[in-house]
Amino acid sequence: MTATLDTPAAAAAQLATRMTATWFDVAGQCLSVGTRYWADVLERGATPVDVLDDAATWMRTVGGRREPTWSLPHEIVLDSPIIRLRDFSLPAATATIPTLILPPQAGHHSCIVDYSERQSQVGVALAAGRDRLFVIEWLEATAATADSSIDEYVAAVRDAIAHIGGPVHLVGDCQGGWLAAIVAALDPATVASLTVGAAPIDFHAGEGPLLDHVALSSGRGGAPYRALVEAGGGVLRGEVMVAGFIALAPEDEIRKQLDLLLSMRDPEYVARYNDFEDWFKHTQDIAGAFYLWITEHLFEGNELVAGTLQVEGRTVDLGQITCPVTILAGARDHITPPAQALALADHVGTPADQIRCDLVDGGHLGLFMGRAALRDHWAPLFASLA
Repeated sequence: MTATLDTPAAAAAQLATRMTATWFDVAGQCLSVGTRYWADVLERGATPVDVLDDAATWMRTVGGRREPTWSLPHEIVLDSPIIRLRDFSLPAATATIPTLILPPQAGHHSCIVDYSERQSQVGVALAAGRDRLFVIEWLEATAATADSSIDEYVAAVRDAIAHIGGPVHLVGDCQGGWLAAIVAALDPATVASLTVGAAPIDFHAGEGPLLDHVALSSGRGGAPYRALVEAGGGVLRGEVMVAGFIALAPEDEIRKQLDLLLSMRDPEYVARYNDFEDWFKHTQDIAGAFYLWITEHLFEGNELVAGTLQVEGRTVDLGQITCPVTILAGARDHITPPAQALALADHVGTPADQIRCDLVDGGHLGLFMGRAALRDHWAPLFASLA
């Protein structure tokens, strides 16, 4: 049985409670950081000019963003209007079954799965023996691709698998995870194993601020979502998507900027800050038609677990997935509560002894690129696929 959203009134009350707690938290953070900063000013004998220089440096660092890049060597082997297929395979690759990773697609660059040489899902997979490895890069939506549909995204993944030569070990993170599940259900013969990380499957399970926002918009015929797409000229602007994520936990964003102020004289800290902000704040637009389909059929309709989802004129039946399945969920994930991801185990046709559920001590993004998650969860997972 699928869960249902709270009523708009209940959702509004929950959001109000969270917001009150959030701003108390923010006030406490500001007071604490302010006290620590001025104590440091006195300790180092800083002058008013030094304080002004701190403020100017902080503002330049917060505001300056560059386009993120991939870290490890690879080549582009397939190009289409909505994806690029990147081949990270090693020259002397021996893996008999290739691996294909579908990164998240939520207004950010796909290189999150190859974030840095020390924090790379791709690198961990290669080191664990998955040396025939491919990654789909989701391209930014343009006026020409604003009407791209779910059918076209599924077809793009199918084309990638055909180019690689299936079956593949299919790995999907967040939005890439529910898309991977749809592909595996529609084309089970092309998927040797399915791994999803922080991927919402039962979109109404658990609780959190995102669910409350969806509940507030329910019953309005998708009008708020259509307004966002219309304002973007047919696409959902990436900066709008990122602003929405920040609004779910504004205290995290404020804490990040305040911590930077305390660490401006630590070059390594500033470098790490810049690397993350370059990825997080360098946004990409999303196809409006695709976004509206997601909000209607997944976030509001929850059709993936209801068994009523239609893609390419076919019903998506998760029970058609019978390959080994691994599910990773973040214990502190406020974007995809663990219950939403772990629900996949209740709907696939895979035997219970071939389903692995892993609860990771971390949040949403940390599940994909946190060092502990990569070392303790992804590395043994990829090794087990061998």
